[in-house]
Amino acid sequence: MAGKPLLLIAAGGTGGHMFPAQALAEAMLRRGWRVKLATDARGARYAGGFPHVVEIEKLPSATFARGGAVARMLVPLRIAAGAVKAAAGMLRDRPRVVVGFGGYPTIPALAAAWLLRLPRMIHEQNGVLGRVNRLFARRVQVVACGSWPVDLPQGARGMFTGNPVRAAILARAGAAYIPPGDYPMSILVMGGSQGARILSDVVPEALGQLPAPVRAQLNVSHQARAEDVGRVAACYGEHGITAEVKPFFHDVPRRMSEAQLVISRAGASSVADISVIGRPAILIPFAAATADHQTANARRLVEANAAILIPESRLNARSLAEQVAAVLGNPDAARQMAAAALSRGVPDATGRLVGLVEDLAAGRAAAQAQDRKGEGGEDR
Repeated sequence: MAGKPLLLIAAGGTGGHMFPAQALAEAMLRRGWRVKLATDARGARYAGGFPHVVEIEKLPSATFARGGAVARMLVPLRIAAGAVKAAAGMLRDRPRVVVGFGGYPTIPALAAAWLLRLPRMIHEQNGVLGRVNRLFARRVQVVACGSWPVDLPQGARGMFTGNPVRAAILARAGAAYIPPGDYPMSILVMGGSQGARILSDVVPEALGQLPAPVRAQLNVSHQARAEDVGRVAACYGEHGITAEVKPFFHDVPRRMSEAQLVISRAGASSVADISVIGRPAILIPFAAATADHQTANARRLVEANAAILIPESRLNARSLAEQVAAVLGNPDAARQMAAAALSRGVPDATGRLVGLVEDLAAGRAAAQAQDRKGEGGEDR
């Protein structure tokens, strides 16, 4: 173990940060590296999916976004304590590379890596830099961008890598698409934990406005908040639509690969899954997302004519029904949308991140990022 290079990953306590971090950890372990995860106590609760050989280091951290006046006054002290603890750990066991995936729990590790001048980079999943990643964008050698384009601060060096997707999605990458027609058709509806309510309010009513022969052929998989499951299922039933409504589907990759259409929020992971499998989509960005980053996430698919974007402010049953009918009623267009989505997929995103880590360890990544900075991310 002593001779293996060490990768230190810093990630906040949400799935959006933790999943790509986990994908990189698994890949680097396979390549003979050791991996540590730096996070806070809250983040550690979300780290159950990491391989058991990944050591989890809990660092003190805090955010100005929560708590009262006294808690906010203590934020700098907690972050400083976390940075000191992180630096001490790095001096005992020096990482070859430090990678941050966003979220306030990453601040101590990235600050310590900057102070110690260790090779470092960040990965931004969304089309708009998060607050922590924006803070460090000019203090790392490279910003790996999951979406593109990204508005980087002056002087920051960015490379488009895409967002890693889980193995179950990769197993269905480019699955054959069956366009809509006069036979049973599947629709997958995904809302996310925060943004599911409006989809539960609008989607069943919208599908209920489709012609009766179309409704009779639909098979809907709808993710809804637990408190909404009953009323959403009842609404589908009132319209004669076959639907399975659950708070969570463990087989989303299968359902997505079988779908003729996906109706979804535009979270970074959802957009990545849709593009890797290659499915037509109607994307409804979460209006309350920080800096409207979900609209930015959707941009690549919308500009490729792979997805239809409906702003939340314009979403109603009638507008959504019109767009659903346009996709389901035009098999050729739906097939073209699926192909366009697939053309925007980055199934090798994890491999790109691995390459960046190894280049950074060898002192090459910063120069490559400088060279590729204006290529629009299409460096495949």
